[in-house]
Amino acid sequence: MKKLYVLTTVAGVLSTLAGGAFAGATLDAVKQKGFVQCGVNTGVPGFAGTDDKGTWAGLDVDVCRAVAAAVFGDADKVKYTPLTAKERFTALQSGEIDILSRNTTWTLTRDSSLGLNFAGVNYYDGQGFLVKKSLGVNSATELDGASFCIQAGTTTELNLTDYFRANNMNYTPITFDKSSETAAAFDAGRCDALTSDQSQLYALRIQLKNPDGAAVLPEIISKEPLGPVVRQGDDEWFNIVRWSLFAMLNAEELGVTSKNVDKLAASSTDPNIRRLLGQEGIKGTGLGLSDTWAANIIKQVGNYGESFERNVGQGSPLKIARGINALWNKGGIQYAPPIR
Repeated sequence: MKKLYVLTTVAGVLSTLAGGAFAGATLDAVKQKGFVQCGVNTGVPGFAGTDDKGTWAGLDVDVCRAVAAAVFGDADKVKYTPLTAKERFTALQSGEIDILSRNTTWTLTRDSSLGLNFAGVNYYDGQGFLVKKSLGVNSATELDGASFCIQAGTTTELNLTDYFRANNMNYTPITFDKSSETAAAFDAGRCDALTSDQSQLYALRIQLKNPDGAAVLPEIISKEPLGPVVRQGDDEWFNIVRWSLFAMLNAEELGVTSKNVDKLAASSTDPNIRRLLGQEGIKGTGLGLSDTWAANIIKQVGNYGESFERNVGQGSPLKIARGINALWNKGGIQYAPPIR
């Protein structure tokens, strides 16, 4: 009788949890205020920035919009907090923001000592170098004694130190708080080279007075998996952010787009698509969301491929190739667990 009672009690607790009765503090607070507060970059073309009407857009911004679509059914229910690299973690730790989606590298130190969790990778990157063609340099190994414009408070500083130390070279760092300031200083000739994640180099190059006069060198000196970050201790919110990104990746793999999602929701017999769009399976129960949470993301934000192409790919001024950010079955390493 005692064993039966324990089993019944455990089953009841699991059922209650699945039903969302024990909602995490973050989700409760987000619902109460009616929007997601998202920390983003102060401005990197293709990843986070505003247009002439003040509307935010970018690959990182789309993560914020996806979470809002999942929670509220409305991707526009987001407010943005522009943050420098030095400000970003404090803003999340203090509760000023609900998500940090700001081209932030996933590292052991950040994952284990800041009270934060990385919810996934929305862009696999690596640190590179931007130089003016007039410098006559074709490789980073030719930069011994060069001066570098660097954004402070980033993994860029440590990576640069490691690279030059390993190659027995010297350099002079010139640090700035914002990536736009590093580009302006490089443009003004205050440094020989600018170093950052390659994605940022392509974004910053188009802001130069003479973009064609600068080149990105071939070397990539680090691994920079970039993705959204949340506070530790709230598994429900962590799962919502993580699976919002995974839904976009799964949608691309299954061929579900913002244009055909309604049609597929009504007519598809593919069990994988039906589970993604809330037609069968666990639906929204496990996340404490509506059954159409993923369909709302895809319809309003798009799948991962649509977001990539629109913001940083061939449909954008950056025209970055998918490369390793292609899906796992298309020659890349982007991969999401199944929705089942």
